[in-house]
Amino acid sequence: MRVAILAHEGFPDRAKTAVGILQYGDHEVVAVLDRTRAGERVRDHVPDAADAPIVDGIDAVGEPIDALVVGIAPIGGGFDETWRPDVRGALERGADVVAGLHYFLGDDPEFADLADERDAAIRDLRRPPDDLTVSEGTASDVDAEVVLTVGTDCSSGKMTTTFELAAAARDRGVDAGVVPTGQTGIAVENYGIAVDRVVSDFAAGAVERMVEERAAEFDVLFVEGQGAIAHPAYSGVTTSILHGAMPDRLVLCHVADHEAVHGYEHVPIPPPGEYAALYESLAAPVAPAEVVAGALNTQRLDDDAAGAAVEEYAEAIDAPATDPVRFDAAELLPAVLGED
Repeated sequence: MRVAILAHEGFPDRAKTAVGILQYGDHEVVAVLDRTRAGERVRDHVPDAADAPIVDGIDAVGEPIDALVVGIAPIGGGFDETWRPDVRGALERGADVVAGLHYFLGDDPEFADLADERDAAIRDLRRPPDDLTVSEGTASDVDAEVVLTVGTDCSSGKMTTTFELAAAARDRGVDAGVVPTGQTGIAVENYGIAVDRVVSDFAAGAVERMVEERAAEFDVLFVEGQGAIAHPAYSGVTTSILHGAMPDRLVLCHVADHEAVHGYEHVPIPPPGEYAALYESLAAPVAPAEVVAGALNTQRLDDDAAGAAVEEYAEAIDAPATDPVRFDAAELLPAVLGED
């Protein structure tokens, strides 16, 4: 599918969905829309991603596209009205629109009418299924190994680590699948439920459903975590995923030199070793799971400092660790697959 990705004023640091699709999706990306970086290219900012030109809006996309993907989601998942001309322009071309916002574009009267007129589809990735139920506590019965990425904060590398570990496992011949729980993973996999949009009583049940569905297809499941257990806003979704997935093992994701919760700088992040113990103690009553490995985001460090930070992190959590992008996610596989 040929797509353009909307990331106005956010590429790359605040456009996780855009970057995730560029790195892990199988879409052909024709252009990225960012009015502040028009004239540049994706690889000027994300060297390990598929390359594409950056343009100032949908009217600058000269090639045909099948869909426009909203690749940025601000805190709260609202719709920025400055994006309206681009969404309108895509629909007027007959292109589908895919969005992971809490604001459902399919419920917007203008967009819904345009989509109907031009025979285009609007896919709101965060719209949950209508038939969700509470968890039955059965995910631990699946015939698959389940590995969950957990974090010390939002944007700590859980989605990236999930996909990197799954790819490394497949390279080793392991029949590995991903269970996406957020809009970026869903966009990449074309499957999943955005757990942060599910009614709280049904959130663990939504994760349980996905684990059981995917366990019928794969031998090892890498479940994408969300939020962080000590996050003042998002700990609820974190707990629902932990208890709904009933994982066999955990991978703790952290950003090097990150000491306070992003956006809540008055809230300190506990030391990694304490954080690992917190996750283990929370998992234990429902389905015991240990933090067997760590993934450290060293993007802002030079090579020497990154290597030292990884060693320090591994010592702090008493488990093997690496930066799965900078170094090699395969280093974690023996621990993650239970071979140690």
